[in-house]
Amino acid sequence: MVLSRILVLQLLLVPALTFLSFISSEVRNFRILHIDYPKVTFHEGFQGYCNGLMSFVRGWKKEWHCPWIHYVLHAPWTKVSRNCKYTDSFCEDFNEYCSLSQDAFFLTTCERLPLEPPSTCQYNETTSTRRVYLLCSRKYNGEPMYIIGVL
Repeated sequence: MVLSRILVLQLLLVPALTFLSFISSEVRNFRILHIDYPKVTFHEGFQGYCNGLMSFVRGWKKEWHCPWIHYVLHAPWTKVSRNCKYTDSFCEDFNEYCSLSQDAFFLTTCERLPLEPPSTCQYNETTSTRRVYLLCSRKYNGEPMYIIGVL
């Protein structure tokens, strides 16, 4: 009897905890890679904000290739995260809930220079104030997991 209860708990609890740890790691990665508030200043040896930031992003993700584009919001986490507290939008392409931010945020867009070799990783920086499309962790009381576009 005890063994069957342990087995049932294991079958129910392990997948639930695995799912929750996945969500929290996605949210944690979003906070680390897409929120920079207040905006940091990189050493001049990086030759600009985006080159320094993308060096950090590649190191955090443990990837050798250079992403083509990366968005960074310069706003407090509380202002960004409230956009995922309730959403009716389901983005089928991502199989997750998504939301268009109510507010416009100060945003840096880092775009890789097109003629550079893939290992060089040189970036152009564009700053703007824009609304963003966020991928959210769930429909109610969710948290942002990714920036899927800007408006």
